[in-house]
Amino acid sequence: MSENFTAEKLLNTLVETLEKQKSGSFHVEVKANSMTSQFNKLFGREKPVHHILGGGKSADVLLWRDKKISAAVLTAATTIWLLFEWLNYNFLSLLCLALVLVMSVQFLWTNASGVFSSDRKPSKAPRLVLPKDFFVNIATAVGAEVNRGLRFLQNVSCGGNLKQFVIVVVCLWAGAVIGNWFNFFTVVYIGFVAAHTLPVLYEKYDDQIDNFVYKVLDQMQNQYRKVDSGLLSKIPKGKKLE
Repeated sequence: MSENFTAEKLLNTLVETLEKQKSGSFHVEVKANSMTSQFNKLFGREKPVHHILGGGKSADVLLWRDKKISAAVLTAATTIWLLFEWLNYNFLSLLCLALVLVMSVQFLWTNASGVFSSDRKPSKAPRLVLPKDFFVNIATAVGAEVNRGLRFLQNVSCGGNLKQFVIVVVCLWAGAVIGNWFNFFTVVYIGFVAAHTLPVLYEKYDDQIDNFVYKVLDQMQNQYRKVDSGLLSKIPKGKKLE
């Protein structure tokens, strides 16, 4: 009886030990996977994409939280771009046509309402009145963004970081090349479309994009090391002074 009890106790102890080891290895694996996933986030991102984009209504539009509003904004931007680029409208002609359309609607509203109403009194047509601070807020927002961009460029040029300086110069040179291919309005439209498509795609496929980007960066770093080592090996070294 004692021998059976001792064997059964030994077997139970062995099973519990194996379960603890398995559980411990599972937790270590989960922790390692979570650390790897956090490390592989693009540019060290720790917050959600919605929070990075501001977390307000603009972020909801960019991430297509309300598909009707996002589609309406993108459709309006595409329509404006087609009017200017494909139909060759300029801003003055388009503004005059829009004013003519608005005035015609108000004229018909005022006169037709008196004919069809029972008391023969014309109803007041709706009028468009912009808030007093509308243009002031736009100018303030644009000025703040311009000052932030200028501050960043001057910090790069005066910071002494050669790598960051070269990256910014290359990006500006690429912008100058793209400016030769397209006009300014088309570049703005491309950026607008990218802002309404890339964030939502990244939010949906962030793990795949992060892994792909880091693989590309690793390959670029390996190629850079090979080129750097090849160039450095060809540089003649001076004789050591005894």
